[in-house]
Amino acid sequence: MEGEIVEPYQLSLSDLVDRKRCQLISRNVMEALGPNGPGLLCITGVLGSALLRRKLLPMARKLALLDPDKRNRILKEHQLGSDVPLKNPERLVSSFAMHLNYQPPPSSQPGCVLGAKLEEEDEFNNLGVAFKELGFCMMELGLSIARVCDREIGGGFLEGTLLDSCTAKGRLIHYHSAADNSFLREEAEKRRRRRKQSGKLVVNYRNGTGLSASRHFNLWQQWHYDYGIFTILTHPLFLSSHSHSCQDCNLITTHSYLRIYHPSKNKFYMVKTPQDSFIVQIGESADILSQGKLRSTLHCVCRPEKLLEHISRQTFAVFLQPKWSHSFSVSEYTMEHLRSDSLQRQQQILDTDEVSKADIHRIVPPLSSRIRDGMTFAEFSRETTKQYYGGSGLQSNR
Repeated sequence: MEGEIVEPYQLSLSDLVDRKRCQLISRNVMEALGPNGPGLLCITGVLGSALLRRKLLPMARKLALLDPDKRNRILKEHQLGSDVPLKNPERLVSSFAMHLNYQPPPSSQPGCVLGAKLEEEDEFNNLGVAFKELGFCMMELGLSIARVCDREIGGGFLEGTLLDSCTAKGRLIHYHSAADNSFLREEAEKRRRRRKQSGKLVVNYRNGTGLSASRHFNLWQQWHYDYGIFTILTHPLFLSSHSHSCQDCNLITTHSYLRIYHPSKNKFYMVKTPQDSFIVQIGESADILSQGKLRSTLHCVCRPEKLLEHISRQTFAVFLQPKWSHSFSVSEYTMEHLRSDSLQRQQQILDTDEVSKADIHRIVPPLSSRIRDGMTFAEFSRETTKQYYGGSGLQSNR
């Protein structure tokens, strides 16, 4: 799927570190993340991040296609889990997750500082190290953006809420190519035959279960809002499975395949960012906490057109969120804003993109239906997950 391309507002890490330069870019940051912006920006010039990205991201595909028993041993060794059904060979996405406890950087300048030497002996030796190092670096980037927003909005609520939580969720994600899915089906069939011969229970999986699938052939991930405060994403790595050894093919892609809805322009855009940059995306908790001064980003992840169906997509995401016991204070003004904003968003979308207009308002539950005054972040998280993916959720079978 192609379309108009947007290049988000771009700032350098040095802009965030230098106080004078930070003051100069503050308004631009708020314009990008506020009600009239796309709800995201990108950060470049992060020391040490390119090496970690190139070490970590290819492991996503290797883990996704690995023998399940071996993969489980590796994940356990590196203290990782998963939040998608990895036993399902029809899944479109594989995700490997870890909770990260915030650690202040050893120097005054944020960046990716290697706390341990990366080893070369085994392809997964560096999994846990690289995951944590890059994750902590991205948490620090999120806190830096929170400080900028707090100075413009006032109150210090964003940085304070994040520091009060001191945790984030890191997720290493592999978006499968058509070849990857064929391989998984073949391997699953081999295991099924072996289990049947040994008299063990055989489980058949149905396509379209849970968070990992989309009923639309052209989407890796369905339209949704993130519900934390910030989502920090690496620039994706694209790999070709044409040859036996996967090859980096970022040069043949013109954008990230992240697609967003830009509410003030009433348009859908593909997002294009520089290689080795980081995307900072607004989540719904920031929308609530700022009473609409920050705008959460409606987005999906598209699959390449048929000529590029051998391409897989790898990325690393860190979700910065309030602590689970954080209680939201939602005033009447805020609820009115959320209700009217949800209606406005849906009405605008109905009148725009011909591909998406028939679906989005039916599959994205409005924020005003998922939040109430006094609700904790844990309750908000459960209600959001239920309305998207629960038994009667809007995306339960997609």
